[in-house]
Amino acid sequence: MEDEAFSDISGKPISLDCQTHSSFCREFTVSSPKMSIGKVMVYTCSVWLLAYAVFFFTQNTAVLSSAILVTLAGMMLHIHFVKVDHESLLVIGSLGIQVSSSYASGREVTTFIEMSKIKDIVINEAVYLHQIIYYLCVLLKEPSEPNEVSSVVTLFQSSKPRLNCLVKVYRSCQEILSKCQ
Repeated sequence: MEDEAFSDISGKPISLDCQTHSSFCREFTVSSPKMSIGKVMVYTCSVWLLAYAVFFFTQNTAVLSSAILVTLAGMMLHIHFVKVDHESLLVIGSLGIQVSSSYASGREVTTFIEMSKIKDIVINEAVYLHQIIYYLCVLLKEPSEPNEVSSVVTLFQSSKPRLNCLVKVYRSCQEILSKCQ
């Protein structure tokens, strides 16, 4: 795909990488910016200064020790469970869809959805706080009623790309799905 600037719903820049492996197989990767060392330093210094102020008045060293432990544990939990570096969608026309999320710690979560379970891929809209956002989702078939939707799997949940990015992915996915039906 041509180079185009994309952003998430907050206006932060994100990147979309599309790799065409074959006419029936494409991979889309939405990447978020790396964690800012400046932000980490500001949060850490804020907690430690607050702990030092409490220590200054109480003269209790447990306050400083607990502040260090809390910031270290908080940072480790954040990079392992919250901060997603990139999300990818691999569409293989004859097999299905693989959805992956890679976290800052290196942890990766992958889900595979068989093509026989997929009813369609759509762009949906939702009210989020005080704005309307768009998201890409996979509609799964009801096993007993093939014309009914049993559930919805949201794609790119962490990166939350804006509509212009979703449309590029949507069109390409629809192209593959139309070849398979």
